[in-house]
Amino acid sequence: MCGIALIVSGIRIDLSALLLNFISPASQVEQEVVFSVDDIKTALLRRGPDSLGSKTVFVHPKISYSIEGKDVSVIEREEATKRDLGRNSEIFDCTLSTSEEHCRLDNGIGTKPFGELHFLGATLQLRGVNPIVQPLVDTSGNILIYNGEIFGGIHVSSDCNDADILMQYLGNCCHCSSTEHIRACSSPGKGQSSVHELLSRIKGPWALIYWQNSSNTLWWGRDAFGRRSLLVHWPTSEDPRLLLSSVSPFSPIHESSGLGNENEMGKLNFWEELPCGVYSISMRASSMERYMVGEVKKHEWTNPMLRELIKWERTSVEPKPEMSYDSNKKVPSGQQDIHSAHSFERQSESGFMQTTILTPSQAVLIALRESVMLRTSLNTIYQAVVFDCGQKAYSPVAVLFSGGLDSMILAALLDECLDPKYEIDLLNVSFDGQSAPDRISARAGVKELKKVAPLRRWKLVEIDADLLKLTSETKHVMSLINPAKTYMDLNIGIALWLAAQGDGWVYEGMNNSISADYQRVKYKSEARILLVGSGADEQCAGYGRHRTKYRHGSWLGLHDEMKLDMQRIWKRNLGRDDRCIADNGKEARFPFLDEDVIRILLDIPLWELADLDQPTGVGDKKILREVAQLLGLYEAAVLPKRAIQFGSRIARESNRKNFGSNRAANQASAGSVVIYGSSNNISR
Repeated sequence: MCGIALIVSGIRIDLSALLLNFISPASQVEQEVVFSVDDIKTALLRRGPDSLGSKTVFVHPKISYSIEGKDVSVIEREEATKRDLGRNSEIFDCTLSTSEEHCRLDNGIGTKPFGELHFLGATLQLRGVNPIVQPLVDTSGNILIYNGEIFGGIHVSSDCNDADILMQYLGNCCHCSSTEHIRACSSPGKGQSSVHELLSRIKGPWALIYWQNSSNTLWWGRDAFGRRSLLVHWPTSEDPRLLLSSVSPFSPIHESSGLGNENEMGKLNFWEELPCGVYSISMRASSMERYMVGEVKKHEWTNPMLRELIKWERTSVEPKPEMSYDSNKKVPSGQQDIHSAHSFERQSESGFMQTTILTPSQAVLIALRESVMLRTSLNTIYQAVVFDCGQKAYSPVAVLFSGGLDSMILAALLDECLDPKYEIDLLNVSFDGQSAPDRISARAGVKELKKVAPLRRWKLVEIDADLLKLTSETKHVMSLINPAKTYMDLNIGIALWLAAQGDGWVYEGMNNSISADYQRVKYKSEARILLVGSGADEQCAGYGRHRTKYRHGSWLGLHDEMKLDMQRIWKRNLGRDDRCIADNGKEARFPFLDEDVIRILLDIPLWELADLDQPTGVGDKKILREVAQLLGLYEAAVLPKRAIQFGSRIARESNRKNFGSNRAANQASAGSVVIYGSSNNISR
């Protein structure tokens, strides 16, 4: 998938259930808009979709009349009025039209106000035999735009498209939203569920917008971990529209080198990351003022397992005194319970069930392998692409590759899951040529991968960049990271954006090796799926601040910091990363953030995941270092953690450019400095 957007205008939005002291702005005031439909279309088209579709519908009041609870015609009502029954009343309902002209027909409403819903759907099709164009509209008038993948919870066969299947399931949903009605509709024999109950079942990243015609209800949301971007503009007095979009359009303020006036600053704050969850608006007409109104509600996840993952509570946080914990041991003394070992059953050839006891690292390896398999299964659409291209070599899946622990594990697992006939592109970006730490470790990593998988054709794509020459590109990435605004966000965004382009150099020669007989040639990766290691550090204590928290707060302090990281990853990382990668017509997939992987890691005692009494490169992410050893990656298993902004050296170049030197940048805590409003000039 690729990107979605919705613009809602002409409807009075009530946010009082979400925001305290919220006052709904007037919805009918004509004002100059910050972003138009065409602006958002342009932003979505930049992502290189296979198709971009749009649909505009109008929601307007439909007035009928009731006498003693029975709907009657206007003539019958007039006759009843003449008889002075005193029991008649107006009923304001909603109806959907496909054109403004229909809205203004004399259908009992004259030229009364109406609401406008403009749906935009950009599709990067990776699954399904038949091409699709969004928005999808079914025979009942329901409308869906979907950006995501379904890896479980709802069955999607290899020749089907996620959005098509989801549309079918949504069409069978009831229009209930309360807990009582959910229970009624989900009772045995009913065969129906509510929209948000269905969405709670989905495993995988998603963002969606759905119009349920039977209930005049608009649904939208993003998955519980925010793996797909969805920005929101809540109505304000300056712009009373409700807007949803996968990405912010480019704003004229990004052309300027200074702050500008207050109106320009308002544009910078136009969007915010939509908090993870499912939301709805039930449209209705006001009987007093005869305008369209809708109250926004946020719905709780109904899947018990999902609710547990969101809480991110670990059963075993700190070893008990009687365990005689020794940091040099693999496990605390006497620890042999269900939290330190996992088991699975399989049927033997003789027909008997056999139980295999797994160590924690073995359980994590199995879960990660399954996660990578789900995210790299090549469906019919891929086979058609390869056949049409007629290429001898083709790389359908790439890895964001630093040569570090996380990317090495993903590369090795991808080799196990992907047909040997395919090449694997390893995308590595450097702002310091061959001297950047990530370039050095990437080259070493390729050598080790060739030892464990000698039959695979690995392509290390070396993407060289010069920050001083990226003026227009930097301004564009600033719009992609929006609403993030710090130099750290920008540095990471630029590195991810360039890496996802896959436009660099590879070595051609004997076995594609870096040796005396190689030749460095231009190469552009055509892979549309990019595996990214996000979530590994947050879940396995890979950051330096985790070690600091452990020193000051022991195990409980470490757990609280990791929990905070996971519960804010949607806002700090994933939305930004998804937007920067998707801008190149690529789809980021995060194997470490698979629901089953998260569950397995939470089941393991914290001291099994990390031993921060040990040195860097040994105790941090201990569980993943053991996984790497199981895969035969012994050199990668001892590599220290390096963030992409430091490993690629873009942070150093950014510090010199914007602060004059690394020393000045460190004194100013450059990474957390907000770009706009600082005394530094981003474009100088």
